[in-house]
Amino acid sequence: MPKPGKKGLRRIIDAFGYSMNGFAAAWRFEAAFRQEVFLAVVLLPAAFWVGETVVERLLLVASVFWVIMAELANSAIEAVVDRAGEELHVLSGRAKDLGSSLVLVSLVLLAIVWFTLGYQRFVGH
Repeated sequence: MPKPGKKGLRRIIDAFGYSMNGFAAAWRFEAAFRQEVFLAVVLLPAAFWVGETVVERLLLVASVFWVIMAELANSAIEAVVDRAGEELHVLSGRAKDLGSSLVLVSLVLLAIVWFTLGYQRFVGH
C-alpha cells in the first residue's frame, strides 16, 4: 500500500526543498562539510585537466562527490545519535565511529583515484 501524502510535481518540488535544507544545515553546522566543499571547488575543475578521457574525468569527479555524500551521511548519523540522547552509550559511539569510517574510506578512495590518474597523466605517460 503506498504512503499517503503529496504526489507528482508537488512531491518532487518539496523533496528538492528538503534536500536544499539538508545542504544548508550541513554548511551551517558541519565544519568538515565546508572543508570538503572547498576541496570540491578546487578538485572539480582540476578533474577536467587531470583526466584525459571521459571515463577518467568521471572517476575523478565521482570520487569528489562520494566524499560529499559520505560526509552528509555521517552528519545525518551524528544528528540522529545526538537527538537520541546525550548519555554515553556503546551503540551511539559505534554509530558515530562507523559514519566517520565511511568518510575516511571515501577520502582514501579519492586519494587513490587522484594519485593514480595524476601519476598516469604527468609521470607515467
